Amino acid sequence: MSHVPRELRLATALVEFSDTLLDEFDAERYLGRLADTCVDLLEARGAGVSLLEADGRPVPFAHSSERPHLVRSLLAASPTSGPAHDSLRTGKAVPPVVLTSEEAAVCWPTFTAVALRHGITAAYAVPLRTREEVLGAVSIFKPEPPATEAELAIAQSLADAAALGLSHQRTYVQYRELTGQLQQALASRVQIEQAKGMLAERWNTEPDTAFTALRQYARRNRLPLDQVSRAVTQRTLADGQLRPDTSGRA
Repeated sequence: MSHVPRELRLATALVEFSDTLLDEFDAERYLGRLADTCVDLLEARGAGVSLLEADGRPVPFAHSSERPHLVRSLLAASPTSGPAHDSLRTGKAVPPVVLTSEEAAVCWPTFTAVALRHGITAAYAVPLRTREEVLGAVSIFKPEPPATEAELAIAQSLADAAALGLSHQRTYVQYRELTGQLQQALASRVQIEQAKGMLAERWNTEPDTAFTALRQYARRNRLPLDQVSRAVTQRTLADGQLRPDTSGRA
C-alpha cells in the first residue's frame, strides 16, 4: 500500500477508525490495527498501545503485527519509564526524543536501555483521549532518523480518531443494553397486564383487585411479578393459590 500517497492513507484510516458501531467489536484487534497504521504511516519500526485500568494502572494492551517481540519488550518497560509513561501521566503528547542522548538515559534509564538494545534510537508517544479523559497512550518506536513534528501530529490525529471510535462503541453498547432492558420491561408489563385481564374476567372483579392478588402472591413467595403473571397466562398456577379464600374455585 506504500504506493498510495500518505495523505490518502491517513484519510482512509481516520474513516476506518470511526466505524465502531458493531456488535462483534474487538478492542484488542481495533487498537492493534491502530498500531499497524502508525507503523505504516510514520515509517516506524513498531508501535504499541497502553491502556489505563480503572485503578489508574497502565497495562500494555495492543501492538503492531511487525516485530511483536520488540514492541512487547518496550511496552513492558513503559509503565514506569519512557514516553508512554509521561504521556499517561500528563495527558499530553511527548515529542520525539533521541534515545542516544544523555537526557533520555537520565529520564528513562530502563526504557532507554531496552530500546537501544533493540536498535530503537527515537521514540515518542501521544495520549489516547476523549476530551479530558485519558484512556491510554500510543507509543511509536523508530530507528534513525528521529521523527518530525509533522509525524507527531499525524500520530495524535490517529489516536484521537481511535479514542473517538472507542467512545462511540462504549455509547453503542450502553444504548444496546438500555434498549434490551426497556424491551424486557415492556414484555414484563404486557405479561402482567394479560394476567390481570384474565384473572379479572375469571373472577368477575376489577383489574386492580386481580393485580393486588398477583402482587401479594409474588411477595409471599418472593417471586418476580412477571414470572407469576406468566404462570397465570400459561395456567400453571391455580386460582386457589392466588385467592386462598376461594378454596380453588375457578
